[in-house]
Amino acid sequence: MRIFSILAALVVSAALALFILDRPRLVALFAGDVTRTQETADPETDVADNAEKTSLVKVVVQKSVARQIDTAVELRGQTEAARTVDVRAETSATVVSPPLRKGTRVETGEMLCQLDEGTRGTALAQARAQLEEARARVPEAEARLNQSIAQLEEAKINQNASTKLSAGGFASTTRVANSDAAVATAEAGVESARAGLQASQSGIQSAQAGVASAEKEIERLTITAPFGGLLESDTAELGTLLQAGSLCGTIIQLDPIKLVAFVPETEVARISLGAQAVARLVSGGTALTGGPEARGSEVRGHVTFLSNSADPTTRTFRVEIEVHNSDSKIRDGQTAEILISAEGATAHLLPQSALTLNDEGTLGVRTINADAIVEFHPVALMRDSVDGVWLTGLDETVNVIVLGQEYVIAGVQVAPTFRELGQ
Repeated sequence: MRIFSILAALVVSAALALFILDRPRLVALFAGDVTRTQETADPETDVADNAEKTSLVKVVVQKSVARQIDTAVELRGQTEAARTVDVRAETSATVVSPPLRKGTRVETGEMLCQLDEGTRGTALAQARAQLEEARARVPEAEARLNQSIAQLEEAKINQNASTKLSAGGFASTTRVANSDAAVATAEAGVESARAGLQASQSGIQSAQAGVASAEKEIERLTITAPFGGLLESDTAELGTLLQAGSLCGTIIQLDPIKLVAFVPETEVARISLGAQAVARLVSGGTALTGGPEARGSEVRGHVTFLSNSADPTTRTFRVEIEVHNSDSKIRDGQTAEILISAEGATAHLLPQSALTLNDEGTLGVRTINADAIVEFHPVALMRDSVDGVWLTGLDETVNVIVLGQEYVIAGVQVAPTFRELGQ
């Protein structure tokens, strides 16, 4: 019985060894794969062909055709308020208005701080009185000028008459001299009257300047918002003494808001003014390359500024993107992942699993040619998506090994099985 058990074990072992080591020939033997006739087949050639086919590594291949896609410059930046201003006092006075709290929305021209008028109203009334007084002097000065002009005309008439009478021997030289002196005196009176009129007019201008200065001083007592926005700080507290230059409050404008990033010099040529851009705040969830489900919270805008001068330290160029923010949900200083559209490129969409490394550590894919010989092609990764990765550096049409590429090297022949794109 023991000998029988040993013999049975040997037979089973031999059968398993034959099944594992020479399975194709065993299958062909039992399936009757000996249908070739003696006249048309050479047994030795069949054995060689079967052995060669059995030794080839089987791989799965996908045919890929390059497609034109939009490329983008990927940057990391931050949001920045369109405008930020510290509103300060232009005169010294005490605050008489209750403060507005930080976060309050204010409109253009809205009062932020009201200062005590003090004696400024009295100074304005005095300046206006001086203006009225100066204006009252003008008619008097004009009357004096007209009177002086009339006296000058009369003196000239008397001078003319004296000269003619003296020429005819009817008047003495003394009379002529007196008429000449009267003309000179009248001319001096005219000049004096004109100077008085000019002084009256200058007095009006000086009084007007005084009124304008007093009115401006009173206007400075009301500190208003230069533009619409949000208060970033409380306004000055009631009773606070503000000096010229003291802070009343800080206003920040968030609509529209800017996205600011710095472009390396290797990428700056791909960006142009007006280019479309899409960004995602880091706090907003998945990255931009995370697929269609990430588009709900994307913000879009266009490039409004591209610096012509590089930062001397980083050798990068500042780029600004304007984004609408009517609901003020985007805050100043948030980190943002930005994609700026650039000129399109030709790329292949392949499964990420198709990527591999050669012996030098170069990223690429393995393909087969018409003779099923494996080739290695370095590639550049453009972007990834839920459907795969977009790669450049390949021919327009290639047969890429998507399964089994890690078990073959360039130059060997394989047994390919083609797979459709939808599989």
